[in-house]
Amino acid sequence: MLSLHGKHCVVISRIPVMQKGFAGVMARHFPDFELTFCRSLQELTLLQLRSADVIIADISGEYRNPRGSLEEYYSLLNQYREIHWIFLVSRPLYPIAVELLMRPESTLLSDMEPIDGVINAIRAGSERAERISQTLLIPEPQSVEDEHVIALTHSERKVLRLLGKGWGINQIATLLKKSNKTISAQKNSAMRRLSLRSNADMYAWISSTQGMRELSLISAYGEFEEWKKPIQQDTSPLSKIVQ
Repeated sequence: MLSLHGKHCVVISRIPVMQKGFAGVMARHFPDFELTFCRSLQELTLLQLRSADVIIADISGEYRNPRGSLEEYYSLLNQYREIHWIFLVSRPLYPIAVELLMRPESTLLSDMEPIDGVINAIRAGSERAERISQTLLIPEPQSVEDEHVIALTHSERKVLRLLGKGWGINQIATLLKKSNKTISAQKNSAMRRLSLRSNADMYAWISSTQGMRELSLISAYGEFEEWKKPIQQDTSPLSKIVQ
């Protein structure tokens, strides 16, 4: 239930790790805020909009139809100018975000922003907050590693791609008609290949420029041909199965 007094913050993110992280940050640094969550913009209610002082929207994963998704936010920005909108933006979406979401009442932060950046933006409010984070303005360093194609198997790539879209292990297993253990094993095998130690590291890689390129997540025009191929049986060794 929304608080009738005090301040209200809405966090929009489909990633559970992000939701838990913001819950901890808000409880520690902004205990006077009432906090609610939405997995997507479509779940945002009129009551939440009318009550919100701050909306933190993780748009880093809006890669199926980025312009269409950001145009929906653009429409709400025009209607609710009293809200301080804080958008978490991945580098591939930065040009579209600047075009559609850069307003006096909005702040653009990198999806790789240090947590202090988010805290400072909330404290500053819509009138004094930095419009665009310096993390986004600094050019991304180019390296040989960025151009290296990771040797993930087709099954591993498909599992990571679905995780990046917000699917859970159970949902992926049902979709691909495999067991939960097999899907978990493929996820962890992919993490080992990528030298990722935690789920948070995995989601950060998926949302990075390299991850989105490797998994073909940036396409706004439908599925890449690779995902239309029949799924081949994965013969790579699975040294460990993690529940």
